[in-house]
Amino acid sequence: MWGPELGVESEIALRSKLVLTKYIEAAMRRAKYEILSDDDSFYGEIPDFDGVYSNADTLEDCRHELEEVLEEWILFRVSRNLPLPVIDGIELAIKEVA
Repeated sequence: MWGPELGVESEIALRSKLVLTKYIEAAMRRAKYEILSDDDSFYGEIPDFDGVYSNADTLEDCRHELEEVLEEWILFRVSRNLPLPVIDGIELAIKEVA
């Protein structure tokens, strides 16, 4: 998969994408869901990710929306250079490039 056919920048981008994917998957494994008694909808949140939650009619929709919210939350925090929680030993950090 890695090799001379990939340029250095392409290889870095690919590795970064793989790390980001693993981070999102690890965070989603920590998600907690419950059925709300007032309308039987599903509520989901990820502990340690303040403001990352979703609410939908089905568990599948709730999971999908939660992942979308997580992705947007990560992008927002990265754009503001805010720290992200370390999940399963995966640390996402922005490094300045000279």
